[in-house]
Amino acid sequence: MRASEADLRRMGAALALGRRAAGFSTPNPNVGCLIVRGDRIVGRGWTAPGGRPHAEARALAEAGAAARGATAYVSLEPCAHVSPRGPACADLLLEAGVARVVVALEDPDPRTAGAGLARLAAGGCETLAGVRAEEAAADLRGFVLLRREDRPEITLKLAMSLDGRMATASGESRWITGETARAHGHLERMRADAVAVGRGTFEADSPRLTVRTPGAPRQPVPVLVSASPARLPEGWRQVPDVQALLALAAAEGWLRVLVEGGPVLASSLLAEDLVDRLLLYRAPVLLGAGAGLEGFAPESLAAAHARWRLVERRPLGPDLLELFLRAR
Repeated sequence: MRASEADLRRMGAALALGRRAAGFSTPNPNVGCLIVRGDRIVGRGWTAPGGRPHAEARALAEAGAAARGATAYVSLEPCAHVSPRGPACADLLLEAGVARVVVALEDPDPRTAGAGLARLAAGGCETLAGVRAEEAAADLRGFVLLRREDRPEITLKLAMSLDGRMATASGESRWITGETARAHGHLERMRADAVAVGRGTFEADSPRLTVRTPGAPRQPVPVLVSASPARLPEGWRQVPDVQALLALAAAEGWLRVLVEGGPVLASSLLAEDLVDRLLLYRAPVLLGAGAGLEGFAPESLAAAHARWRLVERRPLGPDLLELFLRAR
């Protein structure tokens, strides 16, 4: 069965609900659920802070008896395993009498991995999977990577001049971009479980790496990536290199890590092809002989052209934001 226009539209709404939980749902994925009976939305839900209740449970609680005979749109396959933190969502949907479940992405967690859809079908529920799956995979990339590759999603944030410099020749980098771009950077911190910097940035800028957006419900863990001993502020973690950063993230269950610099750490991540999202904040200045990405060199021009896909470009005050995804 193919998805209808209504299915595509409603799944888009479920995906938007899931984005509300991005950065707050760890260790669980940020899932959205929309329950529709006839032409009326009767339930909405997204993963609660800390991962529980799941999106389906919250949407069903809002829908109540109206869920019977309804269609549930879920951005990730409903879980099939019972956890000490809550029941399996596939069972909750069946108990509520939901007649049809439309799913964007199959759950990569081996405890579910198709079993949720199978349980729903066995219980007499009509199922349809793969609706807007590419968008769901982008929204849930950190969760998918952690389950499949034992690593988080890595976002590299670079504030640069028009000529690709990240600092002046004297090392000055605060501030290349303006207030609007820096405010957007705090929103990116808010969706991250950890924020990492290299030794140069740590010593030159003494960054706090905190979210200073009003109402932020939590703070990411600040991490220094350096093999040399350092006196760390309270709450910081330190790892010697990028592979150790990935290992720490996997051990902690982090889904998203934001890397804010500097050039040495950025070059190392790019050289090892570990960047999944690339955020470029371009300021309308020319710096000439400043610091750039000299430690990174693609193997060929053809390989460089095939690596990145532009998904967003917009002005932020006087600066320009460009978001690229790694084309894998």
